[in-house]
Amino acid sequence: MKRVLHITGILVVVLLVAFLFLRTPDTDPAEMRAKYAGAPSQFVELDDGLTVHLRDEGPRDAPAIILLHGSNADLYTWQPWMDALKADYRVIRFDQRGHGLTGPAPDGDYSPARFVGDIEAVANNLGLEQFVLGGNSMGGGLTVAYAIEHPDRLYGMVLVDASGAPVQRKGGGNIGFTIARTPVINKLMEHLTPRSMVERSLRQSVSNEEIVTREAVNRYWEMLRYPGNRAATVARFSLPWTPFAEQQVAALDLPALVMWGVEDALIPVEAGRWYNRVLPASTLVEYPGIGHLPHEESVARSVDDLHAWLEQLFPLIPEG
Repeated sequence: MKRVLHITGILVVVLLVAFLFLRTPDTDPAEMRAKYAGAPSQFVELDDGLTVHLRDEGPRDAPAIILLHGSNADLYTWQPWMDALKADYRVIRFDQRGHGLTGPAPDGDYSPARFVGDIEAVANNLGLEQFVLGGNSMGGGLTVAYAIEHPDRLYGMVLVDASGAPVQRKGGGNIGFTIARTPVINKLMEHLTPRSMVERSLRQSVSNEEIVTREAVNRYWEMLRYPGNRAATVARFSLPWTPFAEQQVAALDLPALVMWGVEDALIPVEAGRWYNRVLPASTLVEYPGIGHLPHEESVARSVDDLHAWLEQLFPLIPEG
């Protein structure tokens, strides 16, 4: 018995020492705002007390497009698209609750319904009557969820490797997401989040690893460690996953552009094909050799495809 207690005591000491030396502290909010919230960033307080970091660019009288980032990403994931769109469209992107410089939700609620409510609140705050809504991964699933609740607000939707289809991934995965959904171990993630894990997670999400730059990895790592974001990630991944019912999606009689990386290891291309089959007015574009982030991995082609679809949706917008 004494030997067991002795060994247990040694293990506890080793774990405590490891925790002290390996612990990755939160980033400083003031430093993060100074680094990532320069012009044209703004902070908008919603009615529920959540203060959202957003960027609203392009002509105010042009058709508006709201873009939603994926899990553990931020508004900067849309920078290439924004650069290509802002001459002709009003492009809005924001850090969703529990992400980026928006940080954790005051009410601690990370259910899809609360995310959908945030989209509605942002649109109302900015005075938008109708708009195009698009999203990647989690953001794509939330796009569909919003469309189900508020179809009359949307001109159309853009789904980029979107979550929500009743299609299961086979094998592979992402180390960061795996840890986030693993009970007990995920609690350690709130304190032990090495940069190497973030880099590995990003590399596992893409096929074009040229986008995994030092700058990108640092941003993901710093934003994840923004105070409260790690706990928000654990809370979000602890919720049950419920795919959309086919009849819900089939009822969305909205123009939809479905864009998918054929090599996506997180949400397989079969999910994109499901959306394209079920949505009544869908256009599917597949990207061979591309992973989970076509809007970053294949900028030129994805922008061309998006422009072509938008020109059909809004034929009166002049060129240039």
